[in-house]
Amino acid sequence: MKKAVLTAIITLVVVLAAAVIAEAQQPGKVPRIGFLTTGSASDPTTALRLDGFRQGLRELGYVQGKNINIEYRYAEGRSERLAELIEELLRLKVDILFAANATVARAAKKSNVTIPIVAANMGGLTGLVDSLARPGGNVTGLTHISIELLGKRLELLKEVLPKVSRFVFLDDATTAGYKGVAKETQDAAKALGVQLQVVEVKAPNSDIEGLFQTMVKERIGAFITESTPRISFHRKKILALAEQNRLPAMHSEEEWVTSGGLMSYGANRSEPYRRIAVFVDRILKGAKPADLPVEQPTKFEFVINLKTAKQIGLTIPQSVLYRADRVIK
Repeated sequence: MKKAVLTAIITLVVVLAAAVIAEAQQPGKVPRIGFLTTGSASDPTTALRLDGFRQGLRELGYVQGKNINIEYRYAEGRSERLAELIEELLRLKVDILFAANATVARAAKKSNVTIPIVAANMGGLTGLVDSLARPGGNVTGLTHISIELLGKRLELLKEVLPKVSRFVFLDDATTAGYKGVAKETQDAAKALGVQLQVVEVKAPNSDIEGLFQTMVKERIGAFITESTPRISFHRKKILALAEQNRLPAMHSEEEWVTSGGLMSYGANRSEPYRRIAVFVDRILKGAKPADLPVEQPTKFEFVINLKTAKQIGLTIPQSVLYRADRVIK
């Protein structure tokens, strides 16, 4: 009798073990990452950065379609679509949401997303994490410390254009956390003895041409951009109109300069995509976002495009060129 009971127990254990192994081997159990950006699928910069993310995954042993799957969603410059796209990804039962920026992460938090959220290139962290060292919730990732550099960008632009006294900062009306920074930038403008007008881009179909006509009419000498979702969506048009109207500009991302912009100062925005793979790996292995410190950039680069300077009839002072980390000729 005891032998029969023992045999039955052993059989049950074997069956349960086999079931667990079979379940672990089911294709549906392959981890699924949901990637969401405010940008466009046709944006070459986004494609380049995603290549970095996939490379980072490969370095950690993840192969698309084999032991990890990625679902991609693009808001195409329309932040109001984020909630809908987040719901789509949740219905697909993604294990982790990869937010391309803080705007996406905030939309996910607003939608009460409870799965881990890893975000790249976060600007303002208010409402997303408790602190850099201890995020405390379900959001972690990397911040670019960019909006805090607006004063520095204005200073460099003024050094290139010593006779210019009127500047414009193109702001994104949908991006939280910029109002307070705008005051800091105004303080920097006051210290430099210049006027800085903040102009909001309020809709995906904003009249960018009209904006440039107004800047020319009001004799604005140069402008500054921050790579917020809406501003970035209009990058190609903004760069074309800047060249057409011969308006110098300072940008926050090197990609603007390699695409024809005049100058940029900021952290590399592509490296965080590769680095996000490490966060994904650690979370899939059991780590909690609350315990994974938010990482900050440690290197900032100043890039100048001399070809663009020549096209708009601008001479960059030699003293400024010496300070550039990279000069495109």
